[in-house]
Amino acid sequence: MQGRLALEVADIFRAHGPAWPDAQRGHLSLAQLKVMSAITQCRTAALGGHVLRCDGCGQDEVSYNSCRNRHCPKCQSSAAKRWLDARQADLLPVEYYHVVFTLPAPIADIAYQNKAALYGLLFDIAAETLQRIAADPKHLGAHIGATLVLHTWGSALTHHPHVHGIVPGGGFAPDGKTWVACRPGFFLPVRVLSRLFRRRFLEELQRLHDGGALRFFGEHAALAEPVTFKAWLAPLRQCEWVVYAKRPFAGPQAVLAYLSRYTHRVAISNSRLLAMDERGVTFRWKDYRATGKTRHKAMTLSPQEFMRRFLLHVLPGGFHRIRHYGLLANSNRRDNLALARQLLQVTPSSPQAPATDGLDSPRPTFVCAHCGHAMTVLQVFLRDCSIRAPPAS
Repeated sequence: MQGRLALEVADIFRAHGPAWPDAQRGHLSLAQLKVMSAITQCRTAALGGHVLRCDGCGQDEVSYNSCRNRHCPKCQSSAAKRWLDARQADLLPVEYYHVVFTLPAPIADIAYQNKAALYGLLFDIAAETLQRIAADPKHLGAHIGATLVLHTWGSALTHHPHVHGIVPGGGFAPDGKTWVACRPGFFLPVRVLSRLFRRRFLEELQRLHDGGALRFFGEHAALAEPVTFKAWLAPLRQCEWVVYAKRPFAGPQAVLAYLSRYTHRVAISNSRLLAMDERGVTFRWKDYRATGKTRHKAMTLSPQEFMRRFLLHVLPGGFHRIRHYGLLANSNRRDNLALARQLLQVTPSSPQAPATDGLDSPRPTFVCAHCGHAMTVLQVFLRDCSIRAPPAS
C-alpha cells in the first residue's frame, strides 16, 4: 500500500466543500454533488474497510474502501491496470498512431450545456472521419479500427473537450483478404482529416439543432433561434479545426505505456497539487503556448474556483469515455483481431487471466508496506462499523 500524498483533491473538498453547495445552489447538478461526496469519503471509515495482518511480520493495518468513482484521482490507477490487462491481448505487431480531434472554443462552450449530445457527436464524427479517409483508395484504401478516449480538460482545468485516438497503422483491404499497411512513419494527412471533421461535425450539429436536441442557457440562450444559430455557425465553417497527429509509437509496449497514462486520467491528479493555504489552491500546469522549461508553471486559484473547474469535467451518468470503432468495435473485435493476425502471419499471445471473485474485476490483493509480504484480511467492517467475517479465499 502506498503512502498518502501531502495534499489531495479530497482535502480541498473536505475543507471548503461543505459550505460551497449552498452558495452554488441551482448551479451544481446532482452528478456533481455525488462526485464531491464520493471523493470526500474515499478511503475513509465512512465507506468501511478491512483489518489486515501481514503474513511476514505480523503487523496489523487498516485499509479503508475506495469510492470507485471514475472522477476520483485515487481510484483510477487500479481501474486503468485492469483495463490494460484486458487490452494487452488486442495489440497487433504494427505501428500505432496517436491522433487528437479538438472542438473549437465556441462549440466547447455549448458542449458544456449539452454534454451527452456533443461529446457523443465528437466521438462519432472523429471515428467516422478516420474510417472514411482511411477507406479512400487515394490515402490508404483499408478498413481500420480505432480506440478513442475523451478528455474534457486543459492543463489549467478549463473546459477543453477533445478525443485522443489510438489507431493501428493499417487495416483490411476491401475484399478482407489482405492487410494494407500504412507507409512507414505516416498514417493519414492531417489537413484532409481536419476538413472532413469540420464539415461533418457542423452538419450533424445543425441536424441536432433542427431536431430540437440542443439546450442553450445564459449568454447562449439566443442560439435557440434558427436564424441566430445559423449565423453563429458561419465563422466556424471558415476557421481551422485542430486535428493533430503524432509520430508512431515505438512498439506495442509504448502504446500500453501511453494508455496507462491517458485512459483513466481525471481532470487533475493529486501529484500536481502543491499547496492549500490562505492564498488558495496552488497546482502545477503546462502552458502549451510556451516552449522549453517555461512551459511548466504554477497556478493559484481560490478554493471555490478550483472546485468549480474540477467539477466542470463530471460526465453524464452512463456516458462511456473510452470507445472502440471499426475493426476494434466490441461487437466483432475478437474475430477481426484473429483475422488480422492471420493476415500478418503472427501467433497471438495468451496472457494468464487474473484471479477473480466471479466478477469483472480481479480479486484485490494487499501487500505489507514494511516487509512486502502478502496481507490476510482478518475482519471486514461496514459503514456502520459493524464487523463480519472476511470473505472466503
